[in-house]
Order: sequence, then C-alpha cells, then structure tokens
Amino acid sequence: MMNNTKNKIEMQIENTFDYLHNHAEISWEEVETTKYIEKILKESGCVVKTFDDCTGVIGDLGNFNKGLPVVAVRADMDALWQEVEGKFQANHSCGHDAHMSMVLGLLWKLKKEGNVLDKIAVRFIFQPAEEKAGGALKMVEKGVVDDVDYLFGVHLRPIQEAKLGHATPVIVHGAAKSYEGIIKGHDAHGARPHLNENVIEVGAQIVNLLKQIHLDPLVPHSVKMTSFKAGGKSTNIIPGSATFSLDLRAQTNEEMEKLDSKVNSIMKTVRELYGIDIELNRNSGIAAAKLNDEATMVMSKAIKCVLGEEGLDKPLVTPGGDDFHYYTIKRPSLKATMLGLGCDLKPGLHHPYMTFDKNALINGTEILYQAVKNVYEF
Repeated sequence: MMNNTKNKIEMQIENTFDYLHNHAEISWEEVETTKYIEKILKESGCVVKTFDDCTGVIGDLGNFNKGLPVVAVRADMDALWQEVEGKFQANHSCGHDAHMSMVLGLLWKLKKEGNVLDKIAVRFIFQPAEEKAGGALKMVEKGVVDDVDYLFGVHLRPIQEAKLGHATPVIVHGAAKSYEGIIKGHDAHGARPHLNENVIEVGAQIVNLLKQIHLDPLVPHSVKMTSFKAGGKSTNIIPGSATFSLDLRAQTNEEMEKLDSKVNSIMKTVRELYGIDIELNRNSGIAAAKLNDEATMVMSKAIKCVLGEEGLDKPLVTPGGDDFHYYTIKRPSLKATMLGLGCDLKPGLHHPYMTFDKNALINGTEILYQAVKNVYEF
C-alpha cells in the first residue's frame, strides 16, 4: 500500500514537472503558473495567499498558532526568455520547473505523513522573478518570512558540480550586479574627428580601465563589458552616442562593494577625461550567500538519510548567484540554506537545451522532507 502511494506521488511530481516545463512564463508574468499552483495548494488543504500587485503564491500547512517551529520552503517560478530552435520563447533552462515540482512533492509527502505536521508548521513560498533578482525582495516586503524560523531552497546543479545521487547542503553563491550605460554625445563627419569624441574610443578606454582593477586575488571577482552599441550604416559618421552593459561578479558582498566603487570611479574618470556625459543605471543585483551552520547541519543530515554518507558533498562554492540570499540579508534571524541537487544536468544551466535525470526530482523531494523533519529533531 505504501509503495502504491509513493508511486502515486512520484507520478504527480513527474506530471507536474511536464506541465510546468511546457507552460513556462517569464519573470513577473507567471500568471498561469500562479493559478496552477494556487489550485494545487488549495486542493491539498493549504491556507493560500496571493498578491494584488505581483505574481507568486504562498501556502501554509499545519498549525501556525501553537508556537511550533515554522519552516518555509522556497521554489522560484520564472523561466528565461531565449532562442530555442530558431524561436524566442519562455524556456525553463534554469530548472525552476523542477524546483516547483519538488516543493509540491514535499507538500504531498507531508500530507501523506500527517504526523509530522503535529510538530511543525510549513510554509510553501512560490516566488516570482528570481531571474530578475527582485522576487525575493518582493516576498520579504510582503512579510512572508517574518514569522519563519527556518528557510530551505533547492537548485539543480550542473554535472560538473554534482552528479546524480549526490547533493550539497549549501550553495555558496557569489554576488552579482549589472549596469546599463549610456554615453551621450553628438555625431561628427568622418573627415572632422576633432569636432566630437568618438564613443568607440571612449568605450575602449572603459574596457582598458576595467581590466586594470586589482582586488584581493584570494577572493574571486570579475568585471566585464557585455554589450556595446554605437554607429550605424553610414561609415563616414563618427558616432557620438552609445549604449553598453557591464556585468560584475564577486564571491563576497564586501568584495562586491569594493568592485562597484572602483567601477563607478572609472566612469567618473572617463567623464572628466573626455568631457562627455556617461549615465550608469543599475539594472539588477544579487547578494552573496550568508551561511547558517545550523541550517547546513540540518540539510546535511537529510542528505545522508536519503543518499547515504557517500552522497553528501562538501559545500559548493560557485560564482553563480541567486536572490534567495536576500531573505537572510533582510531577515538575519532566519536559519537558511539552499540544497544543491546533483542530477547529471547537461550541458549547463541556462543552455537552451538543458536536460537532467528526472530521477533526481524524487531525491530532492525526499531530502527536503527529511530536512523539514530534522528541524524538530535537531
């Protein structure tokens, strides 16, 4: 009987994944995804909350009025906008469809094992706009973690970081920040280069100065120009205006502050050197991970319970980022960690044809379930 029930949950998880994968929606536009998950949460007996001004949905399971520990589990909902087989579309190439499926699998397993809810209350956070780095901050603004003690997240890992049957109890993400820049000047005739500043030369100067930034070599960091657009079809015009973008990365929030300060100093120097107006607008930003030893230990125990001692990998340090860490930065009392799930993911996250072993969905669900149980046993 137990095997039949478990098989039913496995089928629900896989069917849910297939649906979400085939109905992807981009950041802040996860309208149908929100409705789909809201329906499942209500059918499963959750107290459900949605929002008038944004997508996303929260489901509460258990008694939140008994002073029990409150554990929240977060799944990101949004897909990327990218070209797939010659057509631009919403595409779940970062695994958010898998994350939602596993968290719903946790819900179904908790309902099946009802005695767990006598000792703990669980909040399911289905968060919009992780890819825009704004969804977590919006959920904090809505107060969804104000009464939460523990917060768990989950993210699929590429095969280079974790293989199927392995998992890490914490992903040590780095900080990321991006800027959109505008250089504002006037065009000039190709025969009269003294009448304007060639923005292509200005851009080259910015690139050269960015390469001369030197910070602590023991802390991974990088800054690079990722786009530059100037000029047009007329080759006898010296362009005076351009747009560009910058991508900044640092393994710690402290190093990001130093990097950001140097980038802005460079922009000031180039403005003064060329006497040209450069507008720099922050596009997005993600904070580096804030680690919690207790939450990491709870997740480590859960991984060992499901995958065995050999399946427990050491903490994973990665230059990638996730807005999950804004929860702990804004609410420092939270005991939080993100499970890094091995799934033989190839060729990499954000690749338009990313694939992974779907058996990992069951592993992830079981690990999250054990982590929730471990909170009251810890």
